[in-house]
Amino acid sequence: MKLDRKEILKALETITIAGEGKNMVESGAVANVVTFGDEVVVDLVLHTPAMHIKKRAEDDIRKTIHDLIAPAVKVKVNIKIEVPEKNQIKGKSIPGIKNIIAVASGKGGVGKSTVTANIAVTLAKMGFSVGILDADIYGPSMPIMFDVESEKPVSVMVDGKSKMKPIESYEVKILSIGFFTAPSQAVIWRGPMASKALNQMIFDADWGELDFMLIDLPPGTGDIHLSIMQSLPITGAVVVSTPQAVALADAKKGVSMFLSEAINVPVLGIIENMAYFTPEELPNNKYYLFGKEGAHNLAEDLNVPFLGEVPIVQSIREAGDYGRPAALQIGSVIESVFEDITRKVVQQTVDRNENLPATEAIKITTMAGCSAVNKK
Repeated sequence: MKLDRKEILKALETITIAGEGKNMVESGAVANVVTFGDEVVVDLVLHTPAMHIKKRAEDDIRKTIHDLIAPAVKVKVNIKIEVPEKNQIKGKSIPGIKNIIAVASGKGGVGKSTVTANIAVTLAKMGFSVGILDADIYGPSMPIMFDVESEKPVSVMVDGKSKMKPIESYEVKILSIGFFTAPSQAVIWRGPMASKALNQMIFDADWGELDFMLIDLPPGTGDIHLSIMQSLPITGAVVVSTPQAVALADAKKGVSMFLSEAINVPVLGIIENMAYFTPEELPNNKYYLFGKEGAHNLAEDLNVPFLGEVPIVQSIREAGDYGRPAALQIGSVIESVFEDITRKVVQQTVDRNENLPATEAIKITTMAGCSAVNKK
């Protein structure tokens, strides 16, 4: 079987890489195509470190060549990651912190903070050193969820500098704007003030050695998100959604934000919260109150890992209200659910660190750059 390089290139023109408007040949992503007998080797250059985009490009190339050229041909895809220098600077990392995971949701009320708290305590139970930065400036909830509402961070001297000492609960270090305001006090700040407060909690704190820092982001895709990603090199992002269409539409925007060219943060996966309800008296029944497997299907559509589903269980709400995350309930269904989800988060983080270059903090200096983010 003789393979025609021009026909292969023409076939590859039918593929568009996520986030790019042109096909992969026109955009220059296809660096070279070589044929050896019944084997095709495609050299591909991608400008994003996102794992799922890399995998999708490989799958699309193989499927297209098999469908349009020959079903029995052997296809090898070599991928090189070249992240553009524009709009980026070296991230100002925090000494001693190995992985920074942003937990986000496109919509409020989907249980993002609850999921963050339970992943954090599960990581701690697994033996990891963990911290949470509560970046939800206007609705901080970590002090309540960890039963430390009345605590106040103290000042400690580190290398001759005064630093905030995070509050520790259930072996998790926590900093939140909620420690510095009264429970009934509304935080009425413009963007720059909120960004300054976040930077103080990030860089003026004695976090010590951490395997994981989880950042509980506010809902949406706004100013706080950009401030965080301008300040820190985020290892990866986890997006939380409920199954119904209105939440999924916003979750899709959240994924798009992280994958946009200006931000370029790998998405480790999507978690479906409030997936189903099982009454105690009918333990074998599942009632899909908000729709069935919506976030699971979204993850498949976006070619993003699905990290698991969390059922509607009264004890999760009660545990959050009482300040003891539900995953601490030894032998419970919820403990098992969050152990499975957390193991997948850890594995995705390991895979991301082994296969992709270090994430850089973003720098957006022009209105054009901001417009690009909004358009994504």
